[in-house]
Amino acid sequence: MRCRLLAVAVLATSPAALRAQNSVDTTGAGALVAQAMDHSEAMANLRHLSDAIGPRLSGSAAMRRANDWTAERFRAYGLSAKLEPYTFGVTWERGAASLRLVSPFTRSITAQSWAWTAGTGGRALTGPVVLVDLSTSDSLAAHKGQVRGAWVLPRSAYPVWNPDGPAMTAGDSARQAETLRVRALSSADTSAAAVLARRQYAVDLPYLLKAAGALGTLVDGSKEHALLTMSGSPNRVSPLPNLVIAHEDYAMLERQVLTGAKPRLEGRVENTIGRVPVQQWNTVAEIRGSERPGQTVILGAHLDSWDLGQGVNDNGAGSMAVLEAARAIAQSGLKPKRTVRFVLFSGEEQGLIGSRAYASAHAADADSVQAVLVLDNGTGAIRGQALQGRTELEGLWRALLAPVAALGADSVRHAAKTGTDHLSFLPYGVPGFNYDQVSRGYGHTHHSQSDTYDKAVADDLKQAAAVMAVTAFELANLPELLPRGPKREPDVIPNNPSAALTTN
Repeated sequence: MRCRLLAVAVLATSPAALRAQNSVDTTGAGALVAQAMDHSEAMANLRHLSDAIGPRLSGSAAMRRANDWTAERFRAYGLSAKLEPYTFGVTWERGAASLRLVSPFTRSITAQSWAWTAGTGGRALTGPVVLVDLSTSDSLAAHKGQVRGAWVLPRSAYPVWNPDGPAMTAGDSARQAETLRVRALSSADTSAAAVLARRQYAVDLPYLLKAAGALGTLVDGSKEHALLTMSGSPNRVSPLPNLVIAHEDYAMLERQVLTGAKPRLEGRVENTIGRVPVQQWNTVAEIRGSERPGQTVILGAHLDSWDLGQGVNDNGAGSMAVLEAARAIAQSGLKPKRTVRFVLFSGEEQGLIGSRAYASAHAADADSVQAVLVLDNGTGAIRGQALQGRTELEGLWRALLAPVAALGADSVRHAAKTGTDHLSFLPYGVPGFNYDQVSRGYGHTHHSQSDTYDKAVADDLKQAAAVMAVTAFELANLPELLPRGPKREPDVIPNNPSAALTTN
């Protein structure tokens, strides 16, 4: 962290950065805004993506249909487009899952398989519920004897506040903050070695639990009203069934364990895990630059989604805003000086796999990429830009956003954002950013069964496409390339243990 901050401080004195922020050509911004706001096709495209193609789990047939359809749409708007392949990992297909409380009373539990986890081998598995601390390898060793023949709660329930109760008091807020602080202690060490060790432990844990005789693990849905939070990755394949359950059910099971009620569960899960790595694809389209075609501005979003809902807020909305920004530039008649490239990534939900692969495959061209701009926080309108710690670019971004300030996109923050595809480009020194957006309930829909088309906001998508088109076009026309960020080795992805997986 210290080295990175020093690097940013040096970049802050760059004459190129100071010249860039005073050289923004806003010519054409009005035409782009008019195209995006008055002739939008974003909602029609989003409706087809959501209702005709549906959820787009990476590795699924629907994901490939989405790749092909978006490439076709880019071409229809006058762009060149292609699919770029990469090695993804094994496929996973969700099957039926049922979980039932059989003691101290009987009741169905709201449950879905965590992705890339095995099933129960065609059997119903019944056993007690145990609450153990699995946050570290040391805590696992201390509790290993308790998991045999049991369904495992690996930690206490997440502190979800009752949305229908009274507002939180200062004391409530303090207690919740303390709970979250304690939960985060196991990841407090952010050194590279510690981060890699934690990642490897997370990969190894289900194999260790299987060897210890556990029946399966349960994940707190961590949302109110039985909404679920889905995740999983071929980089973290589990030979054990792992079920995400409603927070209300998770909290009930924890209370039962702590009060000696001795809950027992019966679970049956049918999932299929592939055995051979497969290819996936990123959809890549571009408008070729008129003067510096070898230099690029990249607008990106991820096209893949989870499969409990329709993948609209995360991230069909962002993908269709990128497609709409491409249409707005292409049909405005304006010619960017640099190439503007539009990339719809797959594999984002499994750990930025698609964008990591793209960035690696194009590493030789990293120094010719002006910037990467990603949209990945739902249907909400763009509020402005988080600078990813690049404080020397504040003046530039205020100038870039000036033509769309009237649309509400006028905020510039120094914050470094995490969790989206822009991160894949930072190790190569490429200036990468994730736009700030209005929330629009993103925390509820994110990865849940409520991520559906009815949550999309048409005016917000029009605005987001307009802002992306304007800022990308302005960056394409700057006199100079932005100064590079600090370079480092890309993150190491831990390997799965060489253990046989049970598929069914």
